[in-house]
This record gives sequence, C-alpha cells and structure tokens, in this order.
Amino acid sequence: MIDKKVDSAIKAALKAFSQYSSFDATPFIGVFEEVFASEEDFLSKVDLLDEAFDDYPQMESLREIFFDLLMVNFFSADVKKLEEDYLDTPEWEAIEEETLDRGTELLNLLLYLNECEDEDIEPELEDYLKEFLLVDEDEFQDEYRIYEPVIAHQILMESPPVEINKVAAKLPEDSELKELFYPMMCFFQNTTPTADVKAAIATSAVDKAFDMAVLDILISFN
Repeated sequence: MIDKKVDSAIKAALKAFSQYSSFDATPFIGVFEEVFASEEDFLSKVDLLDEAFDDYPQMESLREIFFDLLMVNFFSADVKKLEEDYLDTPEWEAIEEETLDRGTELLNLLLYLNECEDEDIEPELEDYLKEFLLVDEDEFQDEYRIYEPVIAHQILMESPPVEINKVAAKLPEDSELKELFYPMMCFFQNTTPTADVKAAIATSAVDKAFDMAVLDILISFN
C-alpha cells in the first residue's frame, strides 16, 4: 500500500530535483511508487529502495530522505495490515535496531505535519520544537542537542532566505541538521509559499536540487 500524501511527496520531490539538477528523475516516479506499494515486508522494501538508488547514483542525495518517506508510509499504510500492537513487538524492535543509522530528522518533521493535520493546527517552528520534540524537557536532551542550531536561530523566521543560507553554511559538518537546516527553516518561515517566494528560496539554496526536493516534500505533506 502507498499512502496518498507519501505518493504526492515522491512526485513532488522528483519533479523539484529534476527542475534544479541536470538529471531528469521524473521517469523514476513509477519505480519508487512500485517499491512503496509493494507487498514485501519493510526490510525487503528498504533493499528495493537501495537498489533503485544504487542503479541511479545521480539521485544519491535523496536516498535517506526517501528512507524517511518509506518509514512514514509504513506507519501510515503498511502497519494497517499488521496486528494492532506490531510496533511494540520484538520483530519491529529488531527492524528499528537494524535501521538505526538510516534516515534523517525529516522523519520527525513529517510525523509532526501528520499530527498537525490530525489536530487541525498550523505547523509552527516553536510548536514543533516545544510541543512535538519536547526540547525543553530534561529527558529529551538528545533532541535539544540535535536541534540546537535551530533553537539558537529562531530569529531567522524573520529573515530572508539568504540569511538562512549563511547560517546553514557555517554549521559543522557533523551536525545532524546540516543538510536539512536550510529547507526546514524556509518551510517554517512560509508553509505555503507562492511561486515568487519559492524562486527566492531556490536562488539562495545551499544545494538547489536537494533543498527544493525537501521543501516540496514538506509543502506537499502540509
């Protein structure tokens, strides 16, 4: 099964990636839809996903982002076919263990956007940090450490994309938000950007193809 929002996000990401890179990824929309809709178990789907990226290294930068989408699809669609408490089973625990080093913080953000939809609220950066990630709570200091660059630069919500770019460029290479900082901040600044706003975001992007693919995933999810 493939979740409708995930399907839209796949299309949006590959179209944006194609628009801002020299590689046309749109012919592969069907390939990825087939992987996501497959009746295989989760780890087999991960293998199929990796095979697609191994075959077309031009899209490598999207690999872990698509893993996040695969995970969201599992929570939204696949899990409905399994027993009710599947996510509490040793089997799922083993899968989580095996995929510990996969994916990015985009997964949390997509889960947050799903929650916003369920609760009928507008996504906001402060709400994401404090109410969803609970960065102010003592037991969530890992989240605080990961999101420290975002927490420290919330003032960027009032700044043009070029200023977001400057901060993104200075983040340490080992920051878990290094790649996502620019598209994430631009999204929270304007969750429904006009064509002109998107053009300005693209102009100041750190990595146009990647940043705009992530941005369009977030916009399509919202």
